Amino acid sequence: MSDEKIPLAGVIGSPVAHSRSPALHGYWLKRYGIRGHYVPLDVAQKNLAQVIETLPKMGFVGVNVTIPHKETVLGMADLVTDRAALIGAANTLIFRQDGKVHADNTDGYGFIENLKANAPGWEPRSGPAAVFGAGGAARAVLASLLDVGVPEIRLANRTRARADALRAEFGARIQVVDWVQASNMLEGAMTVVNSTSLGMTGKPELRVPLDALSPRAVVTDLVYTPLQTDFLKRAAEIGCTTVDGLGMLIHQAAPGFERWFGIRPEVDEETRRIVLGA
Repeated sequence: MSDEKIPLAGVIGSPVAHSRSPALHGYWLKRYGIRGHYVPLDVAQKNLAQVIETLPKMGFVGVNVTIPHKETVLGMADLVTDRAALIGAANTLIFRQDGKVHADNTDGYGFIENLKANAPGWEPRSGPAAVFGAGGAARAVLASLLDVGVPEIRLANRTRARADALRAEFGARIQVVDWVQASNMLEGAMTVVNSTSLGMTGKPELRVPLDALSPRAVVTDLVYTPLQTDFLKRAAEIGCTTVDGLGMLIHQAAPGFERWFGIRPEVDEETRRIVLGA
């Protein structure tokens, strides 16, 4: 019998039953022949600190963190990466052998890698970006777009105050546009992002007119249920290169998997097929 510990990882949130992360990481573990497990952990806010403290003692090497705990876990970490601090949230925790909890945010990385992989001609410096939404996902999008050199980001949110707060935080390259004028910010935009939940199954559609959208723009939607949202379909009809949100989910998972299990997993069509079937 082997006395080698089997590494454990998982995703913490509430609810988490809908998460596709267990299917994704389970597939990678099997694909690379790793004796490990990845499990969903539905944890209430009141129990979060106790759970984070206990997991390493149970053999966990790390966890993903999802709604509603992404912001809270930052305060529980001993070490926080610059990108997690900038975004103000963590989606990946690494439980180090020295007992310290290391917090990172790979959402922005996943967002950019998805665009690079599925819109190979995308050039972030070629013109302004237009972003719908000012929630937690938007924070990761803004930070990553600024980091890769987008010259200007036009930001619209249904509650303007939230967009104004992000401009105050991220700086003068962010230009806030009233939601009722959101279609105007598409004029000349080369990167267009829906970071809201509008268009998701069970939610209202994103009704912004796309008349001003250039066919040269790259358009992406963070929603991946359905895979092809009405927003992406309308952009494709104009001639835009469109990128669905599933790739972001997969790409953001890869760095955590590598930190926990020691292998950088490949993101390919088979991976997408497995996650779609989850």
